Amino acid sequence: MSEAHYFIPEPSRWPLIGTVALALSFVGAAMLLNGPTASGYVLLLLGLVTLVYLFYGWFSDVIRESLGGHYNAQVDLSFRWGMGWFVFSEVMFFAVFFGALFYARSYSVPWLGGEGSKFITHQTLWPGFEAVWPLLTTPDEKVQIQEVIPAWGLPAVNTALLLSSGVTVTFAHWALKADHRRALCGWLAATVALGLLFLSIQAYEYMHAYQDLGLTLNAGIYGTTFFMLTGFHGFHVTVGAIMLMVILLRSLRGHFTSANHFAFEGVAWYWHFVDVVWLGLFIFVYWF
Repeated sequence: MSEAHYFIPEPSRWPLIGTVALALSFVGAAMLLNGPTASGYVLLLLGLVTLVYLFYGWFSDVIRESLGGHYNAQVDLSFRWGMGWFVFSEVMFFAVFFGALFYARSYSVPWLGGEGSKFITHQTLWPGFEAVWPLLTTPDEKVQIQEVIPAWGLPAVNTALLLSSGVTVTFAHWALKADHRRALCGWLAATVALGLLFLSIQAYEYMHAYQDLGLTLNAGIYGTTFFMLTGFHGFHVTVGAIMLMVILLRSLRGHFTSANHFAFEGVAWYWHFVDVVWLGLFIFVYWF
């Protein structure tokens, strides 16, 4: 009677290196939040460099193990469950930020404007404050936003770009399942280009907001929630674009087959998640 074998990796140094990388990054960032210092910059940079080394080394090991034929269907299923739970954790991550936006917009700001007879905050602190959204001025009028970014400008362009990238990565997946290597690489390259173009437009949008509109991270609750949501999403697009670049390089080197390509699927899952989150941002941050 044959026995099923499950691949057990050798003891690894990567978790320890990851712990050191995160510790250096967090300590350096905490020092910078309490005042820019040379030691804070050094620790943060050292932590980020160590983190890059971690990802490069650990994923290189996983790729070598995969190409070496060490993984069976059971290991593949473990990877799929792991990636599924990771994407779910990211959904919860953004759910908290959207919850903060909805709470501020639907409860906090109306209370400050006098809504609800049981609250006296309006009469006591800022009797002249009007609760409107987007909030262009703080209740104490110390911060004023000249204008918000209209939805049907650059945000609409970025929406079209990101939705198009979801289509191109799907075409790449179809090409991979059909063993069309050239089409796979072409559609992947198009996806990477659309993601990088999205990030470039968002960077320009941020510069315009800071320099011309008075919309900054310190511009009250609207500025805070705007940059919190769009900034973290931009970070996720950056991570996704890097992942897609790695998958593109692997595809150019002949990795993946129509029957064995979970790494591609995992990145595609992540990219589609990024698309869906952006639709929520476009609707609830820019449009309404």
